Amino acid sequence: MKSKMFSLFLACFLSQFYVKAQTKSNTDFNVPFEEYALPNGLRVILHVDKSDPVVAVALTTHVGSAREIQGRTGFAHLFEHLLFLESENLGKGGLDKMSARIGGEGANGSTSRDRTNYFQTVPKDALEKMIWAEADKLGFFINTVTESVLAKEKQVVKNEKRQSYDNRPYGNNAAVINKNLYPANHPYNWEVIGSLEDLQNATLDDVKNFYNKWYVPNNVILTIAGDFEPKQAKQWINKYFGEIKKGPAVPKMAKQEVTLTETKKRYFEDNFARVPQLTLAWPTVYEYHPDSYALEVLASYLSKGKKAPLYRSLVENKKVTDAVGIYQYNSEIGGQYMLTIRAFDKTDLNVVMEGIEEGFALFEKEGISQEDLNRIKAKQETDFYSSLSSVLGKGFQLAQYTIYTDSPSYIKEDIERIQGVTVEDVMRVYEKYIKGKHFVASSFVPKNQTNLVLKNSVVENIVEEKIVAGNEAEFDANVTATYPKTASSFDRSIEPPYGESPAVKTPAVWKQKLSSGLNIYGIENNEVPLVAFNLQIKGGLLLEKKNKIGVSNLLASLLTKGTQNKTTEELENAIEILGASIRLDATDNAIVISGSCLSKNYDKTMELVQEIITQPRWDATEFDLIKKSTLNQINQQKADPNSIARNEFRKLLYGPESPLYTVLIGTEETVNNIILEDLKKYYTENFSASITNYQIVGAVTKSQVLNTIERLNNNWRAKKVIIPMPVIVDKKSKSTLYFYDVPGAKQSVLRIGGIALAATDPEYHLVDVLNYRLGGGGFASQLTQQLREEKGYTYGINSNFIGSTYKGTFVITSGVRSNITFEAVSLIKNIVADYGKNFSESDLEITKGYLIKSNARAFETLDAKLNMLNDICNYNYPNDYVKQQETETKNVTVADIKKLANKYLNANEMIYLIVGDAATQLEKLEQIGFGKPVLLNPKQ
Repeated sequence: MKSKMFSLFLACFLSQFYVKAQTKSNTDFNVPFEEYALPNGLRVILHVDKSDPVVAVALTTHVGSAREIQGRTGFAHLFEHLLFLESENLGKGGLDKMSARIGGEGANGSTSRDRTNYFQTVPKDALEKMIWAEADKLGFFINTVTESVLAKEKQVVKNEKRQSYDNRPYGNNAAVINKNLYPANHPYNWEVIGSLEDLQNATLDDVKNFYNKWYVPNNVILTIAGDFEPKQAKQWINKYFGEIKKGPAVPKMAKQEVTLTETKKRYFEDNFARVPQLTLAWPTVYEYHPDSYALEVLASYLSKGKKAPLYRSLVENKKVTDAVGIYQYNSEIGGQYMLTIRAFDKTDLNVVMEGIEEGFALFEKEGISQEDLNRIKAKQETDFYSSLSSVLGKGFQLAQYTIYTDSPSYIKEDIERIQGVTVEDVMRVYEKYIKGKHFVASSFVPKNQTNLVLKNSVVENIVEEKIVAGNEAEFDANVTATYPKTASSFDRSIEPPYGESPAVKTPAVWKQKLSSGLNIYGIENNEVPLVAFNLQIKGGLLLEKKNKIGVSNLLASLLTKGTQNKTTEELENAIEILGASIRLDATDNAIVISGSCLSKNYDKTMELVQEIITQPRWDATEFDLIKKSTLNQINQQKADPNSIARNEFRKLLYGPESPLYTVLIGTEETVNNIILEDLKKYYTENFSASITNYQIVGAVTKSQVLNTIERLNNNWRAKKVIIPMPVIVDKKSKSTLYFYDVPGAKQSVLRIGGIALAATDPEYHLVDVLNYRLGGGGFASQLTQQLREEKGYTYGINSNFIGSTYKGTFVITSGVRSNITFEAVSLIKNIVADYGKNFSESDLEITKGYLIKSNARAFETLDAKLNMLNDICNYNYPNDYVKQQETETKNVTVADIKKLANKYLNANEMIYLIVGDAATQLEKLEQIGFGKPVLLNPKQ
């Protein structure tokens, strides 16, 4: 992934194109597309959707880690990074710089075992620019890659590996599974990210050979989805892609399903784990194999909900965990079934294994009913429609069908197979792939707890990086490549002009205050037959006692565990049969009930929401389980560097006198203090319609919403609730550097910042303008450009102003490789110190260009519209606040930015927190200039 972890949610039921929906009641729903090919072999797929003035462009190359060879693993992913850096006509950082100017979502990419894709959503007037840019990357890129460029990007990818795998709990679990599940010569034996050694050994010739073999038009799919005219788009596609030369024929990969001849058990002592984890993996089938559909249903039925056999055996009976995870991991040439249990502290994984076997025995005895099969399919229908709210999601799925089935029109067969799964199919695939079959088992346990591993397990050798100062190759990121430009029939250095500017319309918002005091904010939107909502009950952490922090978090979890009229299982089934989702979450200042459903099931879904709110079950057994689960989470956070950084930074920001000092989940001490009566007391005193707002978006009218909510309005007693405003003291003083020791950490996690301003402050939008070029603009920001692109210190870094109804924070967040911790912190300090005085007219122009043009994308999805309603109701913003902020942005000056920087960005008055390896990094940090670092967890 280029800049952030990205989940595509491309399960087979998230199908989207030329479609007949899953249920007979929606057989008239379809989304047309057009497919054709250029003479050079480039496949083009077009889907027109004029609901929003945006267009998504995706370039998908049929190459992933499966096309690599041993000794050069991680190459497809490394190449994904390289392709963003430069091309002959865009210049250095061209695509990222252009994205900032045109208001794009931010060019990004992802790599899997089987494909690499590059994608962005932009205002529709930038379509020609994007087609030009993507063509330049595909056909006019390789000459710009130098030894220096390669050396720098190796460091970025290695930082990504440290951050995502080596410096987090259970990060190497997948590597252990895949190494043992697939033979050494199988393309899925190694990880997509590759090994640090292989990445380091990659040469410039390797890069060029990889490009010439795989990055050719006849191995690429171009997908365009959104608001555009197909005839004009085809002309642009032909102009910019047409003369790129066809490459050698790309052989099709044969299916390579595997069969285990023995069960393999492996274990590893994990430096970052606090509780044991057991993972089982069985070899199964490739993507879209006929059996994959029943395997998906089996995974859901075995693990999700109170009725699930594995939940009953492991959670309720043996009480060794609070959750069970199973999923079918399908890929192009093979697949695997993954079952993961993260057990409670000190749990013997052999007991967990006994629970798994008991759960399977329950399933074999009881099977799956038609009612349960229908319930699972109902959820699939809602997920299906949910995926249709984004034009980018449509583009992804079109490309996925083409990659895996050679045709985007596979949708019809996909839907038929989803709907065609029978009870007999589910039992058949269980017996064929799981029952009595060999598997791979990995036991990941905390250091010095090998007594917990599965019996007869063999230690797995995982090569761990040693922290050595100055151990990375030097490079000069400013070196410019010299080369003869690739010939073209026209001057490709001229960036195409904008098209017609999109007309951005703010969604119409309706409001209603009910007699109970409940405030409703709605947007009617009929693009897809879905409804999404949030019901916010103010309070949360702000209403808790200091010695019992965690009450609202426990209460939010408990309220979904049944009602007076329904057991937990009955409530779950009632929600799922509607294809709905309802969840409760606590925040610092609210308890939020959020959900989504098919619009046809909105009334019934809200009946369940009302029942949850007004008729809690107060199940003591469920309370005990939730409390135990919460204590387990708190324990796990103590070894995760990112969790440590988040929790410790919060303490440093607010101080022990503030109610915000302790994180919402609480501590072992505060949670152990909580009893069920505390939750009842919070509910009785603080659950009131008078402090609640309801935000709803989707295919439902105002009158229908009001009719549905009337019963809740009548049955929910209003009471006076006073929510205290937290006292937040911004103690301006000379910076102090704090260090939290995690011995052996492969990265240092950084948190730098301080108290800032509330979301209701008149300057709140302006500080977002201020922050764009500092760290809020992704690859357009100075922090990213200097720490990642120039130095290779990090995989990602950002800065944010985060506000609420009370004073919020300014925070810089990053993970950097351990052996340059001092250099990275010094560089960040200097960037922040110089930011205001160096801010230029060019910086302002780029900022304005992005913030104004990106408004075309502001309301595309239901979630985006919900966020808009959230701002309106919680911060009293006007309905057209986006337009008003646009005017503010247009009018801001360089002098204004400098003044804001002086007010909010003083590098010598911030808190500096580093979570890393003290033995190798602590001493040198005294040279930062803030005195001797304060060690937060000295050894006793």
